[in-house]
Amino acid sequence: MKRFLTLPILIGLVSCTAQPPSSSDASNQPDEPPASVERIVALTSLSADLVHTLDDQALVGIPGNVLLREEARFNTLPTVSEERTEPDLEKIVALEPDLVIGAAGFHDRTLQRLEELGTPTLTTEIHSWDDLRALTEQLAATVGADPQPLLERYKACLAKAPKDSPSTLVLVSRQPLLAPNKSSWAGDFLTQFNIKNVAADLQGESPFDGYITLPEEKVLTANPDVLLVVDAGENLLGHLKEEPFWSKLKATQQNQVHSFNYFGLVNPGSVTSIEQTCTQLGELFN
Repeated sequence: MKRFLTLPILIGLVSCTAQPPSSSDASNQPDEPPASVERIVALTSLSADLVHTLDDQALVGIPGNVLLREEARFNTLPTVSEERTEPDLEKIVALEPDLVIGAAGFHDRTLQRLEELGTPTLTTEIHSWDDLRALTEQLAATVGADPQPLLERYKACLAKAPKDSPSTLVLVSRQPLLAPNKSSWAGDFLTQFNIKNVAADLQGESPFDGYITLPEEKVLTANPDVLLVVDAGENLLGHLKEEPFWSKLKATQQNQVHSFNYFGLVNPGSVTSIEQTCTQLGELFN
């Protein structure tokens, strides 16, 4: 039950994505930011990373996030939230931002309140690489920076993709068994990387857009050559190994089960975590 209750929060943080993924900052024509922006508060790790990379002087506030704490360049910036807690409005307003960037579905209430207080906001989502590129270009235009260096990093990342791959299934949860289809960040990542995601075109009921609930029977029927298990800090792989169906799968019998970090594959998290996922997938499938 704990694993199931945690997942909505984890997937809801998809970079900035509200319903995953998301796994996290752009999609479906995001709001237009004000014409002149010099002070930005970012409520997601990816938007903070993008803004700081484009213009390190523009970012004045960040979320309390494990990815940002790992990088020294963010150490001097004030945090306006801590992990899964709601952002502190007083802290945000005190920073006098020209723009606050948040995730659709996760920061809706905070962004609405800020708008009421007269602070411009940008609501974002990421469900694909196209969304990531669009947000990068939009933020670059907002701060008057060149997006090309970041766009080249994305291009180099995807250049590590194999020409083909064995059948693959990604699992992000045990109760229920959840897998990304092509309508999620993770699913689009696999598509862009030429990986045969056996769940890509599947549809069904699920608490999260872009993810489907898989009965054990369907997993056995799909019987993928490779299994990618996402580590969100709940020892998912260990719990899956305890299930009776697990040993019947071709991937487990052939030792083709691989753990992936939640950040990068399910939640973009940061440019670095995305690049690390590209490297891991490239090494695995090439």
